[in-house]
Amino acid sequence: MQTVTRIVAIRHGETAWNVDTRIQGHLDIPLNATGRWQASRMAEALADEGISAVYSSDLSRALETAEALCTVLGLDVVTDNRLRERAFGAFEALTFTEIESRWPAEARRWTQREPEFAPDGGESLNDFYARCVRAVHQIAEAHPGQTIAVVAHGGVMDCLYRAATRLDLQARRSWTLGNASINRLLHTGEGLTLVGWSDTRHLEDAALDETADGGTMHLPRT
Repeated sequence: MQTVTRIVAIRHGETAWNVDTRIQGHLDIPLNATGRWQASRMAEALADEGISAVYSSDLSRALETAEALCTVLGLDVVTDNRLRERAFGAFEALTFTEIESRWPAEARRWTQREPEFAPDGGESLNDFYARCVRAVHQIAEAHPGQTIAVVAHGGVMDCLYRAATRLDLQARRSWTLGNASINRLLHTGEGLTLVGWSDTRHLEDAALDETADGGTMHLPRT
């Protein structure tokens, strides 16, 4: 019988750049007031989940979200830079409109999700996927039979969804990735399995959905 690790995967709370639809990548943008409120609500919702360890990207928007959960659970957060968002290099700090205006050919390759394409100074989709999925596998393997939380970014959540559903990297996304949303997966020796996705019932106001590696849209109240 295979040992199962339950993973509660959480996207960080809202930032000012989420609202402005600016690409954050590896830039360290903190939560805004809404994001801090979302993190608090998420933490309350997970207080009785039996979580035994909390892992987080070391970028402050994820780390602050994870710390809200750890405060409720009485745990210390473990940071892992392999859980960072995709590195977007020259695209970082820009909106899609600005990127498309400066580099139309590169913007087209990005939106078409070419796996080998990397912005200048950034990371390819293939490399990003391999990095964060491998990290989550290794983290889960260290906690057999336990429930753990992984707090990271929209791009990381997207990779975990694809890994759990065996979906191609170039497939268009039809699932949501709201700020402070709660996603549930199982990990066994055979890999990841999807249990539940984008639970935002703990949030009373709209969350922001990451539409394509940085672009956002408002979700209705849930």
